[in-house]
Amino acid sequence: MTQMTFGKAINAGLRRALEQDPKVLLMGEDIGKLGGVFRITDGLQQDFGPHRVIDTPLAESGIIGTAVGLAVRGYRPVCEIQFDGFIYPAFNQIVSQVAKLHYRTRGAVRMPLTIRVPFGGGIGSPEHHSESPEAYFTHTSGLRVISVSNPQDAYLMIQQAIACDDPVLYFEPKRRYHSKGDVDEGLDPFDTRGSGAQEVLPMARAQVIAPGGDVTLVAYGPMVGLARDAALAAADEGISVEVIDLRSLAPIDFGPIEASVRKTGRLVVAHEAGQSGGLGAELSASITERCFHYLEAAPVRVTGFDNPYPPAKLEKHHVPDLDRILDGVDRAMGRSSSFDSVLGA
Repeated sequence: MTQMTFGKAINAGLRRALEQDPKVLLMGEDIGKLGGVFRITDGLQQDFGPHRVIDTPLAESGIIGTAVGLAVRGYRPVCEIQFDGFIYPAFNQIVSQVAKLHYRTRGAVRMPLTIRVPFGGGIGSPEHHSESPEAYFTHTSGLRVISVSNPQDAYLMIQQAIACDDPVLYFEPKRRYHSKGDVDEGLDPFDTRGSGAQEVLPMARAQVIAPGGDVTLVAYGPMVGLARDAALAAADEGISVEVIDLRSLAPIDFGPIEASVRKTGRLVVAHEAGQSGGLGAELSASITERCFHYLEAAPVRVTGFDNPYPPAKLEKHHVPDLDRILDGVDRAMGRSSSFDSVLGA
């Protein structure tokens, strides 16, 4: 077991994938000699060569289009989108080609393409450098979308994504790159039957990371750490919060969420993206359909606001914080909350 930053864990996972399969290639802007703007690919071009860790032109549609051709020819390209807001020039390639080729060819063409996307705020970036575009892609059939929240998952799930024959968008919370955690590099990312010393979850599985009995709190990516903090803070007031790390945004693993809500009767969903049409809306609607007779209160969403991501100095007012998540827990529990003033109570 090694203490490792989130960013180093992704680097280690990429390194292992490159070692295990000569068909794995990394592509992106400044990922080679520079090691990427966040240094996630630092040292990989030096060790594996410029033919496998490829510095590309500043053209996202070109990066993804080239990767499609490589995937068709049996390679497993891993593309880095330098910042979340830069993914839009590649949007047409991703939703019109990458997501549909397997279906269009009746399964004859696989698309083993991984797209790494640093996303979310918290680093004081300018416009186009802090966004949460994940819902665009969860709405697109044919794409797998995952978001990691800790170094161990970052290490294992990047390898699982690369080995997957489906296209995977791998969303990395950039504010967590320097967060440290234990990483067991000896774990086999594909030993998902639990035959080893520690169970390894498939990348499509959600995980209960803190047990509780009063409220179910679901989060993903950058919000998971805050959700855990909220559970600890709520415990001081006698409220037991069960925290679930969603991990996979498409497909969603509803099993653990349903089981939890049947126990607690209450659901809170927290994410940084805006509220309208977000993952919180899908989770709230689906759990209401599946667990209606178990719910003691309406599901609550704690999200960013429905406006363009604000300039760096204002992002602390946009991104949900501990107080806003606890306020959401209070709303679900029927306690006094900020919503009372909205309703005129």
